[in-house]
Amino acid sequence: MTKVIIDGQELDVPPEYTLLQACEAAGAEIPRFCYHERLSIAGNCRMCLIEVKGGPPKPVASCAQNIRDLRPGPNGEPPQMFTKSPMVKKAREGVMEFLLVNHPLDCPICDQGGECDLQDQAMAYGHDGSRYQENKRAVEDKYIGPLVKTIMTRCIHCTRCIRFSQEIAGVPELGAIGRGEDMEITTYLEHAMTSELQSNVVDLCPVGALTSKPYAFAARPWELNKTQSVDVMDAVGSAIRIDTRGREVMRILPRNNDDVNEEWISDKTRHVVDGLRTQRLDQPYIRTNGRLRPATWAEAFAAIADKVKAAGNNVGAIAGDLAGVEEMFALKDLMTRLGSANIDARQDGAAVDPAWGRGSYIFNATIAGIEKADALLIIGANPRREAAVLNARIRKRWRAGNFPVALIGEKADLTYTYDYLGAGAETLAGFGKSKFAEAFKAAKNPLIILGAGALARKDGATIASLAAKAATEFGVIADGWNGFSVLQSAASRVGALDIGFVPGKGGKTAAEMAAGGTNVLFLLGADEIDVAAGSFVVYIGTHGDKGAHRADVILPGAAYPEKSAIYVNTEGRVQMANRAAFPPGEAREDWAILRALSDVLGQKLPYDSLGSLRQALFAAYPHMMRLDQIAAGDAAHVSALANLGGSFDKAGFAPPVGDFYLTNPIARASAIMAECSALANGAAKTAAE
Repeated sequence: MTKVIIDGQELDVPPEYTLLQACEAAGAEIPRFCYHERLSIAGNCRMCLIEVKGGPPKPVASCAQNIRDLRPGPNGEPPQMFTKSPMVKKAREGVMEFLLVNHPLDCPICDQGGECDLQDQAMAYGHDGSRYQENKRAVEDKYIGPLVKTIMTRCIHCTRCIRFSQEIAGVPELGAIGRGEDMEITTYLEHAMTSELQSNVVDLCPVGALTSKPYAFAARPWELNKTQSVDVMDAVGSAIRIDTRGREVMRILPRNNDDVNEEWISDKTRHVVDGLRTQRLDQPYIRTNGRLRPATWAEAFAAIADKVKAAGNNVGAIAGDLAGVEEMFALKDLMTRLGSANIDARQDGAAVDPAWGRGSYIFNATIAGIEKADALLIIGANPRREAAVLNARIRKRWRAGNFPVALIGEKADLTYTYDYLGAGAETLAGFGKSKFAEAFKAAKNPLIILGAGALARKDGATIASLAAKAATEFGVIADGWNGFSVLQSAASRVGALDIGFVPGKGGKTAAEMAAGGTNVLFLLGADEIDVAAGSFVVYIGTHGDKGAHRADVILPGAAYPEKSAIYVNTEGRVQMANRAAFPPGEAREDWAILRALSDVLGQKLPYDSLGSLRQALFAAYPHMMRLDQIAAGDAAHVSALANLGGSFDKAGFAPPVGDFYLTNPIARASAIMAECSALANGAAKTAAE
């Protein structure tokens, strides 16, 4: 640690700190436009100027100099810095004046109004007039895709967007052309950006040059109610903020959570908003003579009760990928009271089983733990498509250096280099003979990421066993480190496995139920599975998707921003999604639907409120009450999994996510996601040609 004096306050700071970081540690507020904590230093806006005693007789850019570069005083006194001196104030006012020379007077009509860093700093350091009479610079707007709107005349060339696309997203599509006043930021030949994280540049832009195209002119920030929640588009559980106006969700933004998503979210998470308004189920329906007709809740419940009574205990339930823990707990409770063990949350047929232990199905290394790893083997996964934010974390570790990566499965552009070992289980079984195995064994903290694509096969249990065997043989599990990590692709999966939402003794799997194995089948938002004719299907969900098309009775439920629910992410972290809006029409929260239905079925569930439901849940599964904490998996579970053995198919691993933008009913109802999907598939087709 190094002693420094900042504005008369003495403190110890690490020598690798920049002057800006040291000043902020002392409580000083330093304005900046180009500097960002998670990006490389550019030092080109000069707004962060401070005065350094004993240094050059001019202001210093605090973002571009380290504490270790400062000289002590003539008698060994600690270096002194000033952030509020007259020199600093005058220098910042001069920088602001230059920044505003070419900046247009768009504030009243700018979409960034109220959230603009330049606007905020101009209040502190700006003048009420300009001394420059020259014409302002004008730049043509660029097309960079359907998600990001450009008004490049406002650009102050901070280059945050360029550095993000190169360093974090790993898809270097943005760059600068020209020099000086002729400099412009654009994509190559104005092609659309293709990164799944591209919209984060909107949050990074300190002016209104890059704004959200779907959200343009929809609302002002002071009109919105802001609710903290978590994302369910994948199993990462990114921290998000849902902004609503009245009953309508207007936009979704990221929240900072260093343990999960840092401050990034995927484009699907951000722009799925319009899917919440489209094709919504807002009243019950009953199928009569082959056609669905609107019905009352009483009619729908009566129709279900008649069928359940006739079916006896030959009923089943499948939970979908977006279901919260509470409604799955209530549905499991109802099935148990009806005498049925036919429950399953694995629509894709993935070979994960709570009987094998929690350590066999969670991301044991944790997402933040990726940064501690020093070698990585990816098995049957495409993290860029399945968990874009987690993939950015892998890239972050890869950029730090000394991080060999290998892939077994389908080849893909993962934004970092890797050794391709092979396509399927045969390669995994012979992993010890590969050249990469030497580097993997030499690693101190080796990491295995086992994807859902490898598990969702008939030989999935064997694949899991082979991966666990590799983990035990190559030191993936050691004191203080468990690198055996399963990357789930569904937000509901780990929570469902935690509460045992899998077939009981003699119970049928999701595939067996969908093939007509039950007389009555409940689908709790299950839209990724084809149900054969024969079963009476009750669909509890939000959108007119595959499940609703097959249903005989539809009960309208609440989407994730419309309910308070617990989700458990792929690393086993328990998280709370808070209600930001209300479901449309007659739609109700899923657990409330099940509670009302249980009364009609004569198997009344013993909780009348969400609070009492959670009390029952916490009594049965105590770790569910520890929000934002991870109940660690036992390393012994991985060792036991390694002993399963079995025979395997030689076919290559297929990715579980075919189209990144259309993975669930909300995304498939979104016109924006459809446009992104068409653009991505068109780009892929062009590349293939």
